[in-house]
Amino acid sequence: MTVSVSFRMGLCLFLLSFLFHSLYAHNDFFTSIGQMTDLLYTEKDLVTSLKEYIRQEENRLEQVKEWADKLDSLTSTATQDPEGFLGHPVNAFKLVKRLNSEWGDLENLVLKDTTNGFISNLTMQRQFFPTEEDQTGAAKALLRLQDTYQLSANTISNGDLPGVVHKSRMTVADCFELGKIAYSEADYYHTELWMAQALTQLDEGEESTIEKVTVMDYLNYAIYQQGELERALELTKRMLKLDPNHQRANGNLKYFEFQLEKQRKAEAEKKEQEDKKREKKVLDKRDAQRKRSKDPLPERKKYEMLCRGEGVKLTPRRQSRLFCRYFDNNRNPWLLLAPVKQEDEWDRPRIVRYHDIISDSEIKTVKELAKPRLRRATISNPITGVLETAPYRISKSAWLYEYEHSTIEKINQRIEDVTGLEMDTAEELQVANYGVGGQYEPHFDFGRKDEPDAFKELGTGNRIATWLFYMSDVSAGGATVFPDVGAAVWPKKGTAVFWYNLFASGEGDYSTRHAACPVLVGNKWVSNKWIHERGQEFRRPCQVRISD
Repeated sequence: MTVSVSFRMGLCLFLLSFLFHSLYAHNDFFTSIGQMTDLLYTEKDLVTSLKEYIRQEENRLEQVKEWADKLDSLTSTATQDPEGFLGHPVNAFKLVKRLNSEWGDLENLVLKDTTNGFISNLTMQRQFFPTEEDQTGAAKALLRLQDTYQLSANTISNGDLPGVVHKSRMTVADCFELGKIAYSEADYYHTELWMAQALTQLDEGEESTIEKVTVMDYLNYAIYQQGELERALELTKRMLKLDPNHQRANGNLKYFEFQLEKQRKAEAEKKEQEDKKREKKVLDKRDAQRKRSKDPLPERKKYEMLCRGEGVKLTPRRQSRLFCRYFDNNRNPWLLLAPVKQEDEWDRPRIVRYHDIISDSEIKTVKELAKPRLRRATISNPITGVLETAPYRISKSAWLYEYEHSTIEKINQRIEDVTGLEMDTAEELQVANYGVGGQYEPHFDFGRKDEPDAFKELGTGNRIATWLFYMSDVSAGGATVFPDVGAAVWPKKGTAVFWYNLFASGEGDYSTRHAACPVLVGNKWVSNKWIHERGQEFRRPCQVRISD
């Protein structure tokens, strides 16, 4: 039995497609914008397949329409004088022929299934689609961006984000879905924001399959859960105007009225007691305010402020001590003829930026090598030491070895020349691509005293320093911030920043606690090199005092 050439080619294409997708089929699509680009091509292929199905359907329906039009005209004429019409033997023959065979052909045409090509393609591609986890992750990313950058639901829904090129507006259904995901997480604050936005767009006349009463039902519950009984009651009354028979709204109306009356009585009794203690209460409030004013801002607030470009603590006097220079690292032979451009970004801890330190062609090579290997970035569990994913690190990463490509070898050598530190004991080059709202919340790069086994398996000591390449510009967001000192460093393609994690004594510099802010608009690619203690004994000699 011979196998046709077309069948063999089809089988080969299927296997190649399967192998290709096996390389790229990963969960957590939302954690890497770079890998999400593959989904656009998948969708484009499906649209092409769908349009071919539509073309075949239109062609089939056109044939059916031509047949119907022909017979419509024929039967209209024939039924005016049936006997006279059939008195012509040819007409009689053709009527019998049509009903005996041609209507059968038409039935086969109507029943013809043109969906096979599209359905088989869709079925094959579906196994590589994003999952429910991806959709939830992308939704949570939008909520995170909303909070970090203090954006209204209306701003996001209208697509009015800084640096946006491809503006996209959210529909009622999009807003409703976002609110539902917040609701499923018992996040009633964001549920209210997005259900209110969906309702606003419906009130403005946007057409949607989502009904107002359905949106209001979720909104009502979110408002009630946040303790706003009066607003919940007003919304319930509005619901009942739209649907007087709404079972839950009718039940809520009685319940809210009862609870509101109960609340008012309790407040009236409380007011009588408070009047007697008012003077003391005012004093207590002032004491509490004084206490709060002395409390430092929580790290989360400082982090978010820095991400927005607020709260940077660099005074003019300190700024005046930061300079730019051509740097040859004490006349390093490789840098004498081509010193690098060095800029002071911060004084304590000292953070320096190197400009034009990696070329576009090198960036392209690094990204091409990394993209097929990108996997969800992990953190080391401080208790177990096991690597695991975490909601506060939204990115994918890959490790590149210098023996794989000459470009990686050159990059490693360049870092050694500029820093003067040994690279043989450093970790391999890590490449990271951030996803939707991609971030890495405040963390240390070095192992602390309460983590005695950190990096033990490497046998190269603690992480003495961090080198971070920026391999893309970011339209909005994506800064590297240091909350404890109020520093913010913004991504700039082709540059790198460098800082020491340890003092010369070997003690950890806790001021280097840093974070990668959520990417608001754009695609952030970075690569970093973690440099370890071993091999630096003569390159950065130990000092007894804790100082730089």
